[in-house]
Amino acid sequence: MTTTHPLSQMLTLPNGATLPNRIAKAAMSEALGSVDNRVTDRLATLYRTWARGKAGLLITGNVMVDRRHLGEPGNVVLEDRRDLHKLRAWAEAACSGGGQVWMQLNHPGKQSPRMLNRDPVAPSAVPFRKDLRGMFATPRALRDEEIRDIVQRFARSAAVAEAAGFQGVQIHGAHGYLVSQFLSPHHNQRNDAWGGDAERRRAFVEAIYHAIREATSPSFCVGIKLNSADFQRGGFTEAESLAVISRLAELGIDLVEISGGSYESPAMANGGEVKASTRAREAYFLSFAETVRQTVSVPLMVTGGFRSSEGMNQAIASGATDLVGLARPLVLEPELPQRLLAGESVTSLVKPVTTGIRKVDEMAMMEVSWYTRQLARMGRGKPPRTQDRGLLSLLEVLAVMAGQGARSRLRAG
Repeated sequence: MTTTHPLSQMLTLPNGATLPNRIAKAAMSEALGSVDNRVTDRLATLYRTWARGKAGLLITGNVMVDRRHLGEPGNVVLEDRRDLHKLRAWAEAACSGGGQVWMQLNHPGKQSPRMLNRDPVAPSAVPFRKDLRGMFATPRALRDEEIRDIVQRFARSAAVAEAAGFQGVQIHGAHGYLVSQFLSPHHNQRNDAWGGDAERRRAFVEAIYHAIREATSPSFCVGIKLNSADFQRGGFTEAESLAVISRLAELGIDLVEISGGSYESPAMANGGEVKASTRAREAYFLSFAETVRQTVSVPLMVTGGFRSSEGMNQAIASGATDLVGLARPLVLEPELPQRLLAGESVTSLVKPVTTGIRKVDEMAMMEVSWYTRQLARMGRGKPPRTQDRGLLSLLEVLAVMAGQGARSRLRAG
């Protein structure tokens, strides 16, 4: 019997590549790199588990393009081919379920913790807000030659990913990292070829896109994760996001994933204030996706908030999005896509992680640490433990981060 519900439909991308269904595992930072930020066997173990779930697309957590600039301890850094055999094992494991795997490429810019980096870089020397300055140092403005070097780093990493068997890459242009910093008038106060107006603020991401295309084959997929807005005064707006998407669609990008927020203004942390209409439709950014759809026909992926099979199928059937992005639901239930594709009526087990201590529960880091701990278990071949206590997870992950951060500083010195 052939299933015909929306999630089971195949999707053809602009470059001709096809995805077997409309379910995507969105990027989550696995923090499973080695102490020296190289690929480990745990990544292949984790992604083989997800591959058994049969999602049409798996997108990795942020792989950094420069080992001097990390987003967090445990990031994988991809600068050359030294780990090609382990990269191939990672890609093969992720593709073993019949879907595609794309590598998310990232540079944190100013959003590199002080414990890892005392000399972060950004488009302009704009500090974080006061309550975050203990965690993040004030960045220095990038020089033109440094910007051009970063562009080429993205391209080199993409070429290695293709050689290893990944079918595509996703440029991380969301959540306050370097690409989104260049797009934001708050963070980018330059007045040169890389900033000064909206068109020049787009020059960095356009340069990265062109460089990746030149370094890879026509069949290799290139996508981007982009904020609908960064929800910050004087920052990146929905109108500017729409303009960026329109431009990238003209250039031929294969997929745009819509997200939002940053460390300074997280859009989805801990299930904050959400409109009733958003709760009813589940996805945080579906309304913006509908606006995009009225302007361009580029394939869209919406991530954040999807919990039920009914909500996911409706989002695809409405035409607002082409792919449903799932992150935390696939940590708790790696096999969830199989059930969705079989047409079951299901609702994700995801619920807020709490400790009963209000100040701890309000920390965005608390829930992130809980899920990071589950990914570590899965990387060891163990099932997620849904009854883990939140405070224990936070303390454990903070201890690991402190230790890895200290070792990173020693290596840098």
